[in-house]
Amino acid sequence: MRKKNKVDTYLTIEAREREELKVKGSRFIASVAPVTTKDEAMAFVDDIRREFYDASHNCFAYRLGPLGMNFRAADDGEPSGSAGKPMLFSIQKYKFCDIAVVVTRYFGGVKLGVGGLARAYSSAAEMALELCTPKTVHVTIPVRVYCSYEDINIIKRLMNEYAVSFEEVYTDTVQYVVHVHASKAEEFADKVSVTTQTRAAVKVLEEA
Repeated sequence: MRKKNKVDTYLTIEAREREELKVKGSRFIASVAPVTTKDEAMAFVDDIRREFYDASHNCFAYRLGPLGMNFRAADDGEPSGSAGKPMLFSIQKYKFCDIAVVVTRYFGGVKLGVGGLARAYSSAAEMALELCTPKTVHVTIPVRVYCSYEDINIIKRLMNEYAVSFEEVYTDTVQYVVHVHASKAEEFADKVSVTTQTRAAVKVLEEA
């Protein structure tokens, strides 16, 4: 049975980008980066803090994982909910995961209010996100297959249908490690067993 919330692909970004917005004298500098872990996200935040050490605020948001369920938003001294959350909503709007956004503010002398801040932080984030080149990430599960040389054509036909990628080793038998989309791994394993009449040994190695 297919598990709920199992995804086969998600979007991240190819590379870092930066954009700047000015609102009533304040400068909002949005920096974005692809990241895959909390540690990478916070390292990026720390890099921006060092770069803009004299800024009024360095607010951030990140969203990680295929479903974006690992996330955090921080206002860095701005009124609660006026910076980090609007930036996180902007990330969600673009449907990006494995991404961190830092918006640096240099105060221009005019208070913007909570609503004005939220609009400025989200607008700056979206301007930077608009520059990003989307990148598709495939969520796969490895499936190991051992077969005889007589069954190679059967296995290769199934791999053409299911595999995102694979590795192969030829000895007295043939071993494949086939990377299959998460929702299709069990189905692929079953097809291998049925079409080779269980001659091939097959094992799903791990769950995504």
